[in-house]
Amino acid sequence: MSRSTRPDPSAAGANAGEVTSRDRPVWSAIARPYAAGFFLTLGGLTAILLGLALSNLSTVLIYIAIALFVALALDPLVRLLVRRGVSRAWAIVIVFGGLAVILVAALWLLIPPVVRQIEQFVTDIPSFVNDLINSDAVQWVEANFGDSLGSILTEVQSFFTNPANLTAIGGGLLQVGVNIATGISGAIIVLVLSLYFLASLPSMKNSLVRLTPARSRETVAQMTGQITESVGGYLAGMVVLALFNAVFAFIVLTILQQPFAALLAALAFGITLIPLVGSVLFWATATVLTLIVDPVSGLIFAAVYLVYMQVEAYVLTPRVMNRTISVPGSLVVIGALVGGTLLGLLGALVAIPVTASLLLIIKQIIIPRQDAKK
Repeated sequence: MSRSTRPDPSAAGANAGEVTSRDRPVWSAIARPYAAGFFLTLGGLTAILLGLALSNLSTVLIYIAIALFVALALDPLVRLLVRRGVSRAWAIVIVFGGLAVILVAALWLLIPPVVRQIEQFVTDIPSFVNDLINSDAVQWVEANFGDSLGSILTEVQSFFTNPANLTAIGGGLLQVGVNIATGISGAIIVLVLSLYFLASLPSMKNSLVRLTPARSRETVAQMTGQITESVGGYLAGMVVLALFNAVFAFIVLTILQQPFAALLAALAFGITLIPLVGSVLFWATATVLTLIVDPVSGLIFAAVYLVYMQVEAYVLTPRVMNRTISVPGSLVVIGALVGGTLLGLLGALVAIPVTASLLLIIKQIIIPRQDAKK
């Protein structure tokens, strides 16, 4: 009995050896502080250099991300043609050819009137401010609260009347030209990359699946297909809804004889790409601009577009987005805010499919694993 309760010296030695070997790196670092400090500093410098490299490559990474999402948005059309008996190579040619024709036609029809209307808008700003100064509302405010509002509007008018100030707003004519050239070159790079991504999308999926263990490849392949289909359907749906918004706004503004219909339609297409709040932002912006030009037309536009927003929310969006993953409204707002803060319009656009993909991973992988634990 006493022999069974006697401590084993070998076990104690083994435990002591385990503690010593476990604590040996800490004691060696304390014994050699200069070497430890050197390696810590080297690691910190390496992390800083990697961060600087990523910051310098941010434009390239953004191009790659845009091209990947463009490829995912076009992939449903390509797969639709493949199901109709067209080879994937010819389907890609047809889809990209149609996209090129649509882009060229849109730019050919949109750029000249937008440029003219921007020029007219800048030229008419002083007269808009003058009309606002002489309006009954401003006169009432001045009569009740002093003439400070009129002085402010006069200063605004003199600022926009000075051509030097208008040039300074755009950063100079040379800078504006450089920005336009950079945007055109970036668009060409994105189109070329998206063509390569679209052509190699099946092989990219297979490579991603083969990187996972064999026991989970079937699940990963299924989830990869669901995520890519959802992302592609969502992006294509957002573009279609934004196009509907732009066309509807252009028709209504043209009927109301607004002078900046094409400019506001282009603005509608860009703003309404932002999920959930894009239509509201455009409605508020366009209503204010049309009210300045003509109060009656502004009120009519506000009412008509508000009705269209309800039709879009309850009729168009469910039909267009019927194949995408549903995301709770709170996560939509949070994702749009986070993505917009990090990457601007692109971040706000891709935040929802990224959030939906994370939700899919949580529902199909993390939650089943937690349920299996007892």
